[in-house]
Amino acid sequence: MSFIERIADQLEKPALDDRSYRVIRLPNKLEALLVHDPDTDKASASVNVNVGSFSDADDMPGMAHAVEHLLFMGTEKVPLLQPSPKLHPKTSQYPVENDYSQYLSAHSGYSNAYTSSTETNYFFEVAAFSSKDPNAMTNGHLDSPLYGALDRFAQFFVAPLFLSSTLDRELKAVDSENKKNLQSDTWRLNQLKKTLSSQKHPYHHFSTGNLQTLKDEPTKRGVKIRDEFIQFHDRNYSANRMKLVVLGREKLDELETWVGDLFASVVNKDLPRNRWDGLQPFTEKELLTQIFAKPVMDTRLLDIYFPYQDEEEMYETQPSRYISHLIGHEGPGSILAHIKAKGWANSLSAGMAPVCPGSAFFTISIQLTEDGLKHYREVVEIVFQYISMIKEHSPQQWIVDEIKGMTEVDFKFRQKSPATTFTSKLSSIMQQPLPRDWLLSATSVIRKFDSQAITEALSYLRADNYRLTLVSQKFPGNWDQVEKWYGTEYRVEAIPSDFQSAVGKAAKSTATERISELHLPHKNEFIPTKLTVDKREVTEPMKAPRLIRNDEVARTWWKKDDRFWVPKANAYVTLRNPLAKATPETAVKSNLYCELVKDALEEYSYDAEIAGLEYQLSSYSMGIDIDIGGYSDKLAVLLEKVLVGMRDLEVKEDRFNIVKERVLRGLRNWDFQQPYRQVGDFTRWLGSEKGWINEQYLAEVETLTAQDISTFYPQLLRQMHIECLAHGNIHKEDALRITDLVESTLRPRILPQSQWQIRRNLLLPPGSDYTYRRTLGDKANVNHCIEYYLYVGSLADNVLRAKLLLLGQMTEEIGFDQLRTKEQLGYIVFTGAKFAATVMGYRVIIQSEKPAPYLEERVNAFLALFASRLDEMGAEVFEGHKKSVINKRLER
Repeated sequence: MSFIERIADQLEKPALDDRSYRVIRLPNKLEALLVHDPDTDKASASVNVNVGSFSDADDMPGMAHAVEHLLFMGTEKVPLLQPSPKLHPKTSQYPVENDYSQYLSAHSGYSNAYTSSTETNYFFEVAAFSSKDPNAMTNGHLDSPLYGALDRFAQFFVAPLFLSSTLDRELKAVDSENKKNLQSDTWRLNQLKKTLSSQKHPYHHFSTGNLQTLKDEPTKRGVKIRDEFIQFHDRNYSANRMKLVVLGREKLDELETWVGDLFASVVNKDLPRNRWDGLQPFTEKELLTQIFAKPVMDTRLLDIYFPYQDEEEMYETQPSRYISHLIGHEGPGSILAHIKAKGWANSLSAGMAPVCPGSAFFTISIQLTEDGLKHYREVVEIVFQYISMIKEHSPQQWIVDEIKGMTEVDFKFRQKSPATTFTSKLSSIMQQPLPRDWLLSATSVIRKFDSQAITEALSYLRADNYRLTLVSQKFPGNWDQVEKWYGTEYRVEAIPSDFQSAVGKAAKSTATERISELHLPHKNEFIPTKLTVDKREVTEPMKAPRLIRNDEVARTWWKKDDRFWVPKANAYVTLRNPLAKATPETAVKSNLYCELVKDALEEYSYDAEIAGLEYQLSSYSMGIDIDIGGYSDKLAVLLEKVLVGMRDLEVKEDRFNIVKERVLRGLRNWDFQQPYRQVGDFTRWLGSEKGWINEQYLAEVETLTAQDISTFYPQLLRQMHIECLAHGNIHKEDALRITDLVESTLRPRILPQSQWQIRRNLLLPPGSDYTYRRTLGDKANVNHCIEYYLYVGSLADNVLRAKLLLLGQMTEEIGFDQLRTKEQLGYIVFTGAKFAATVMGYRVIIQSEKPAPYLEERVNAFLALFASRLDEMGAEVFEGHKKSVINKRLER
């Protein structure tokens, strides 16, 4: 094996991170991060290639995405270069198109990939060990499926086949993926922004591609499609453009040997890193314009886009985070607090988004109310007044210190992320010009206060350097153009002179001219100061919470963290009351009540949120849930504020009307979700003893008044049973005090156990065959969807449950390969177990352009196919599936 250069092996890492890291560079200039995790249940690897949709040919959009799909379709296994005697025995050739997915599925794994503007990211996950004993050895090496997966994975970049037999199928898969997104406002509005950008910048491209762009039109021009994809791969895929991350239980030296041998054959063409310097997506032609777009869902959105600097080499100061912290603040004195008080907005977010090396946007996005839509010009002026105020003050070091301090705390106590999340993210980060010792921390931790850098960053937020997008189904109503790829109706016009004059005046406003309510935020009292952890060694971690209080008023469960040792905790509080979901009317009232409490607490709770402490308040079938999690230091303070807010809520008419309208829109928009996201709600409803669906909620919301909620919520809080679970850096006495706090604040009457809500499901009799049909609310959606459900039995039957999980494991890869890859029924295909409150079953979900009766036929055929495969299945393969299920159940 040729010389491998070790670049870094002492990476800055979180305090409790027990992983070992090493960055290496192979002779072919492929760079890799190796990660030894002695305790991981999952091994993973990811390759990030510095090529994406920005490299597509102008006359063949979607090429990079299509190559991503085709790369999975079989490889030509080649001999190892100078194979090491330490390696496992040489595995077989891999020309079969689904050999990779079969291998992963047999070892509790899966794979995926994505294509973005400047990179294509491939990743997989597999069991870290193949036997029940994680320390089992074979020939002196850990018995790990990672080697076989990595060997197959490497071949995608060494010798992909681009099998001609799979070409049409994969192009149809790309087309199906695109059609899945045609009615998604996220995709539609993003493409509209791109379509209306400069044609000289690749940001203008249609990135997904479809059959029209990748097959029909090129074929008419005489293009040989497969040859074109192979040439794209040859032009753009090179070892020096690839970043590899491998995570496993193996020692770093062994991982290094594997990577060196398996990836040494990847060809290095010494391609330059893709950059687009000197080009901007928005030129003078695109700036100072306003775009009016009509969405599919009932949405009101105001976006302000500023062309912004590329910050990838400013990782020590990250000046945009100072700006986004101030503009996106939700506390007193903020833009949102002011426009929310006027009844013009529900939410606001702000931040920098990289476009590519060489350019970025700074975006301010505001969710408007109906009244805010009428006053969108004033909202824009207020934003520019606030920007003027920020510029008027020299950059405040105490604000940067506060942000910097939280980034340091968050990084210090960062816990491990799932294996594929880690490898996929880090392989992408490695494309940036960061010090290799800081790969884990550079994008997260701010290290310096740089006043000049912040001042320069603010200079991009100018009245002559922006573009507006206003999204509404009703305003202005005179859309006169249709976007080419997604069919979005829109209108573009120059910012009217009087409007631009007002914006310019706001951008130069002085303290005496500005709205007096706007000011910089106060110091954050929720910043945690007590970050100690009471670490006590235990022989074996506690497997389940202990019941430490159990009476007719309350039940308290507690589990002290004895594994992760971070200063964080979670408190889950259930206020059990059957009134919460007794009828569709009470269900809607409970939901509105929770939304009104959150609305009233928004300014207060925002400080907690940015200091790493958040809460959720929601209603469900058993009552009301309060979930609080984050740094344990101030957890009880936030909980008390939430409880008092719930108890003393003043339902104000103006806020009620705004929250009610927001809830109404959410219910109406439900019909415009992807069909596969809707179908599960119906099967849950049909299988429950008592439940409600969207249209029943809609019928109730319309007539509700503020007085209805004011009258209702005291009844909801008057009588209940309290159940608490406290987990994390929290002592038994603190857990009991949390329950006492809930009881003493709300002071409820006892709810007898006989009145507790019981979850029950319908039992389907043997031989039954039911079909429930619904018509999609979105007439423009070309997709159908089926959930094919087979009732299996009681959830309490552990043996039957194990068999169901095994069935799901055995059918996962076969189902995907047959229904999606071979039959091309649709991009969305799920198979596996489905669990309800008391019953379980086996389900198949398919979203497709083909009608549901045909899909049902294909599911029946698939089940028959699987039955024959099961009859033919050998003992070794069957045992492998059993091990995969066991591995998944033992994951930590």
